[in-house]
Amino acid sequence: MGAWMAFLSIWFGLPVAAQSVDTVDVARDRITIRLDAPAAGAASFALGSPDRLVVDLDGVGPGGRSEAGGAVRAVRQGPRTGGGRIVFDLTEPAVVTDGRFSDDGRRLTLTLRGVAPDRFARATTAGRMRFQPQLAMATVVPAWSSAAMIVDRRQRATASVPVPRSRRGQRLPWIEGDADRPLVVIDAGHGGHDPGAISPHGGMQEKDLTLKTARAIRDSLLASGRVRVALTRDRDEFLVLQERYAIARRLGASLFISIHCDSAENPDATGASIYTLSEVASDREAARLAARENKADILAGVDLGRQSADISSILIDLTQRETMNASAGFARLLGREATGVIPLKPNYHRMASLMVLKAPDLPSILFETGYLSNEADAQRLDSAEGRRAIAKSVERAVEVYFARRLAAR
Repeated sequence: MGAWMAFLSIWFGLPVAAQSVDTVDVARDRITIRLDAPAAGAASFALGSPDRLVVDLDGVGPGGRSEAGGAVRAVRQGPRTGGGRIVFDLTEPAVVTDGRFSDDGRRLTLTLRGVAPDRFARATTAGRMRFQPQLAMATVVPAWSSAAMIVDRRQRATASVPVPRSRRGQRLPWIEGDADRPLVVIDAGHGGHDPGAISPHGGMQEKDLTLKTARAIRDSLLASGRVRVALTRDRDEFLVLQERYAIARRLGASLFISIHCDSAENPDATGASIYTLSEVASDREAARLAARENKADILAGVDLGRQSADISSILIDLTQRETMNASAGFARLLGREATGVIPLKPNYHRMASLMVLKAPDLPSILFETGYLSNEADAQRLDSAEGRRAIAKSVERAVEVYFARRLAAR
């Protein structure tokens, strides 16, 4: 029976008494918790007075070595009902922005980021972030089952099929900023197995630069204090295009900005450009949405399933037009604020049928920040100074955009 319970623990993450923390290591920007067996899940949250971060492990007790570092001056472990608790005493305010279990459920890696004291205070009221392991599953036939009689006793082998991560249950990203501010969602293009463009000048990958730029924009917007911000991804993760704007819609965003880098065969091609949805693409998308049988989630706050086909079509078209106008208006603002700050293409505002821009009720732009195929652009995008210039342009455009909308009410 002991071997059978060990087998179940390995495959299904069932908590057994032997499970415990193996090691806890803290670096400048991450916490790594290694376990001697898979965990059933985990949660993290922040506490103040004094400043602490807490990680609760489900089905895993305390134990093993702990090493402090970075913003963490001490690590303490203790038991709790159903598992163990790890407390990280902080020397300076820091929050957990992301977390992921390894494929076998035996390692939890948390991403740390230093924040201002007021932002840490808000984090203490934000509740828990939960993390679930994505373990492989297997069909088990106990030896005492009658079904086992049909198994060829000459073959003794086991097989497992990994179950893809469920996108329906995908955890929404953390929103930062004051609750009464409009929400801007920043989307770092590409990620995971999709590197995007790769620069011939040093081999830098688009997915890495878009994430760094998205973080710079987030920090600049939060420093202004005028908006809330969320990132569709804050790690090297692949998201399909529809998921990107779906995240923004589920969060109730007021503006969606997708960050990309350009590339061309001509090494002299240079400058940033801003895309919004084209008229033709808008018409086709409106027609496609009007033809859907399930119209409950097309427009935020309006259940079109209760409307006639003609009314639905008119409402979708009007909303899409208003969204397109707002998107184009923000694109012009961003171009104005970026002029003289970063290199722009002469005809910087362009229109295209891009999937990531097709939310019918969410003003959206795709910001091509420069060419990785151009050496000067690539160096600028790979520098903190270059990313700060991009972030400042976005911050100023966002400030004017929402000020105008407020004045128009």
